[in-house]
Amino acid sequence: MIQSKSLRHFLRDDDLSPAEQAEVLTLAAELKKAPFSRRPLEGPHGVAVIFEKNSTRTRFSFEMGIAQLGGHAVVVDSRTTQLGREETLEDTGQVLSRYVEAIVWRTYAQERLTAMASGASVPIVNALSDDFHPCQVLADLQTLAERKGSLDGLRLTYLGDGANNMAHSLMLGGVTAGIHVTIAARPTGLRHTPNTWPRPRRWPRLRVLRCRSPPTRAPPWPGPMCWSPMPGPRWGRRTMGSTGYGRSGRSR
Repeated sequence: MIQSKSLRHFLRDDDLSPAEQAEVLTLAAELKKAPFSRRPLEGPHGVAVIFEKNSTRTRFSFEMGIAQLGGHAVVVDSRTTQLGREETLEDTGQVLSRYVEAIVWRTYAQERLTAMASGASVPIVNALSDDFHPCQVLADLQTLAERKGSLDGLRLTYLGDGANNMAHSLMLGGVTAGIHVTIAARPTGLRHTPNTWPRPRRWPRLRVLRCRSPPTRAPPWPGPMCWSPMPGPRWGRRTMGSTGYGRSGRSR
C-alpha cells in the first residue's frame, strides 16, 4: 500500500489551500497534455469508486483517470453492499482502507462523507454530495485558467438556484482561487448554512444577491448551473422558483 505522511480528505472545495489548489490545477493541465506521464498508482493499486447517485460523466472520468494513473477502479453500486445499513459508515471506511489506496464516493448527505472519513485511513474524495461538488468546480477552474491564464481577480456570477451543491462549491472553490464570486438567486432559492460558507478570511471575495427578477446583463463569466440538484424532496418547488432565470436575448 502507498504510505502517506499525513492523511488528507477532499470533502469540500476549501479543503485545499489556495496554493494547493493552484498546484492541483497546474498538475491537471500537465496531465491533460500527457495523460500517462505520471503513474503513482502503478501496480495496479486499487481505488474504491462508490455511487449512491446515478452517474455517466463522473463515473467515466474517475474510471479512466484512475486507469491513466496506473491504478484499478473498483466500481461499487451501493445498492449491492451493506453500506450504511448493517454496518456503520465509520466501519465501512475502516474496512475499505485495508484494500484500497483511496475512496471516491458520490452520495447524498455531506455528513455521510464525514462519517466515513472518521473511520478511514486512506483519502476520501467527494465525487458529489447534496452540499458540494468540488471535483466539478476544479474542472471548471481548469477550463477558466486555460482561457484566461490567471484566475486571481476574475469575476464569476452564478445565476439560478443558490442553494444547490454547485452554488456552494463555486463559492468555496472560486474564492479559494482568488475569483470574485457573485451568487444571484431568488430569495427562496438561497439556503446557506455556516457549513456551506467559505472560511471567514475569504469572505471579501464573495457576494450573495437576492434577486426578485433575473438580471438583464450577462456577467463576464456566467457560472455553469442547473436549476436544482438531483431530484429530492424540494426538487419541484425549487425548479419552479427558478423560472425566468434562463439566458435569453435580453442578456448581453
